[in-house]
Amino acid sequence: MNRRQWNAFAGAAALFAVAGSSWAQNYPNKPIELQVPFAPGGTTDIVARVIAEPLTKALGQSVVVINKAGGGGIVGAAETARAAPDGYKLGIATVSSTAANPAINPKTPYDPINDFTPIINIAATPNIIAVHPGFPAKNYAEFLAVLKKNPGKYSYASSGTGGIGHLLMELYKSLTNTYVTHIPYRGAGPALNDVVAGQVAIMFDNIPSALPFIKSGRLVPIVVAAPQRLKELPDVPTFKEVGLEPVNRMAYYGILGPKGLPKEVVDKINAAVKKSVEDPAVRKRIEDTGSLVVANTPEQFAAQIKAEYEVYKEVVAKQKLQLE
Repeated sequence: MNRRQWNAFAGAAALFAVAGSSWAQNYPNKPIELQVPFAPGGTTDIVARVIAEPLTKALGQSVVVINKAGGGGIVGAAETARAAPDGYKLGIATVSSTAANPAINPKTPYDPINDFTPIINIAATPNIIAVHPGFPAKNYAEFLAVLKKNPGKYSYASSGTGGIGHLLMELYKSLTNTYVTHIPYRGAGPALNDVVAGQVAIMFDNIPSALPFIKSGRLVPIVVAAPQRLKELPDVPTFKEVGLEPVNRMAYYGILGPKGLPKEVVDKINAAVKKSVEDPAVRKRIEDTGSLVVANTPEQFAAQIKAEYEVYKEVVAKQKLQLE
């Protein structure tokens, strides 16, 4: 490339950069899709819909929640990864879609660390083992005794193969030397419906989607994955209390975009989410589900995703877990 060609190339690159910067500064100027990689009714869907309305106000454009279920979160997450890096198709990031599933599934069509742009972790939530009221146990000691006495008799539902509920329950089984059959669904909503209906006895779920059924007496709480006992369920022990600290892991619900999302867009969405959760009414709606508001930086969220992915890779290798 001669000097004239180089100068022309450099000039074009500079104009492109200026145009790109101007475009990012004008973002958004049309509706934004917020993709949930699970069916309606689960915790991911609940958190997405809680944040979408105030985010619409903060950004000045409609934020529309789209459910794209399948593969324990992989189908929806893959679509987010393939989206144009313009900020108009974002996704809700979960432990299932960015850590647990990629850790256990070698055919995951994206790299959870390098194929996304983390924007913000909206909230973290405890996980819980809950059972149908017809299950012959009402507390953890009874629950463990029933499983040990009846290997293979009972089944548990999860949001999908490779999801956090699946991986955590398999870890629980390996640590307690129990056997329960896994029944995967296309999201926590359909799985919960069948457990509440008595079609499946057990579920390892997130607190926000399970709590309403627990409060109404249609599910019985057994043990929670949380730093401490929950104020909503003061009589339910944590996994740490029952000697199973490796299972004592919370879930996260954040927003990410495809790789290469401009920093101006990332910062604008991050600031809009933070502004949204400063509203006491929005914060209360999130906290009423049993979740804790996080609202961290893009860098902090990226570090969380990487750390969780490494943990589940180690769990899969150590416990020799494979897809069913």
